[in-house]
Amino acid sequence: MDQDLVSRFGVALAIGLLVGLQREWVKEEKKHIPERPPNAVFGGVRTYTLIGLAGAIAAHLSLVFDSAFVFVAALVVVSGFLALGYMADIRAGHAGLTSETAAVIVFLAGGIAIADEMALAAAVGVATTAVLVAKSELHRFAHLLEREDMTATVKFAVVAVLVLPVLPTGTYGPSPFDATSPFKVGLMVVFISAISFVGYVAIQLVGADRGVAVTGVLGGLVSSTAVTMALSNHSKQAHRLVRPLGLGLFLAWTIMFIRVLLEIAVVNLELLSSAWLPITAGAAAGVATAGLLYLGGRQSRRQTDPSEFSNPFSLLPAIQFGLLYGAVLIVSKLATEQLGDIGVYASAIASGIADVDAITLSMAELSIGDGPIEDSTAARAIGLAAVSNTVVKGGIVAVIGSSALRNLVIPAMAVMVAATLAALPFV
Repeated sequence: MDQDLVSRFGVALAIGLLVGLQREWVKEEKKHIPERPPNAVFGGVRTYTLIGLAGAIAAHLSLVFDSAFVFVAALVVVSGFLALGYMADIRAGHAGLTSETAAVIVFLAGGIAIADEMALAAAVGVATTAVLVAKSELHRFAHLLEREDMTATVKFAVVAVLVLPVLPTGTYGPSPFDATSPFKVGLMVVFISAISFVGYVAIQLVGADRGVAVTGVLGGLVSSTAVTMALSNHSKQAHRLVRPLGLGLFLAWTIMFIRVLLEIAVVNLELLSSAWLPITAGAAAGVATAGLLYLGGRQSRRQTDPSEFSNPFSLLPAIQFGLLYGAVLIVSKLATEQLGDIGVYASAIASGIADVDAITLSMAELSIGDGPIEDSTAARAIGLAAVSNTVVKGGIVAVIGSSALRNLVIPAMAVMVAATLAALPFV
């Protein structure tokens, strides 16, 4: 028996089971609503599991007979059953296509799994279940949206989907102007805007304090600098959310330190024994600061208003941030070229101005085995890059953040920097 084929069928079954469990749960919930009986919901855990299996069988037979007709015919049959169920719902006065649409997706996901795209099929199943589970939150968020918010969302979609793909990816001019490209700048514009948008959605769904914290953690996984830019800009409008904004910033900064450790571990595990101390010291200072901000904000948590975060996409600030990012890349490369003779540390500080990941991966690679850089030198370089990057983010807060956020963040940032620097001599 083909073990790989069995795994594909297993994924198809799992997708149907996952979605079916959610719909079965909805059925149980309907029992407590007299005007909405349980049978108003199409299918349950068995039905959806079998639909996922049917999609897998149909896809497998299509491959065996080298014809898509089998899969299409099976889809038509399943769709016919769904149509009959939908007509019955209409006659009962309970029109709705959510369950039927989910069933079609489960069938198609089963086919995707057989087509040797198990990861994609699983992602589709999980995403479908998440959308079904988040029904109340999505409806509540839609009701909170105003015309300005919808317009801002459309602007973001236009920039991300229509403008970004057509920007040139090539660089222009001699070094150091070849450090960036229009596409890189545009990508940062989109990313900064996306962080603002995700933060806005999170705030509306879970409240101002927790929403900003979620933004800090998720954004910090990709770019803590972008989080710093987005939240600092918000601080000028949301004056009463200074502590939540500070919490989001320090969570993002702490995630950056943790991300550095993970990158070192992946590329050069041996280097971790030298680099863990300064990086962990900076992360610990960030965790302590975030904890103090969280505890200190508990008294004022009921006074924060999610409506203070309005207009999740503002084009002009996003473009300004993108241009700033491009300028930092160019200045960073120029500094690296001019100070290259001074050594690894100067290069690390210059590189850390724009990006910690690049210098971290480079140092980890160059210190593998008998590489040209010793572990202690590489570890100190990474620590200096993290310090440099943290100082730059503090500068962003100082320049574009509100005075209240600046007074809150800068002293704590100095503690993070001092903790990292103090640990460098012990590497």
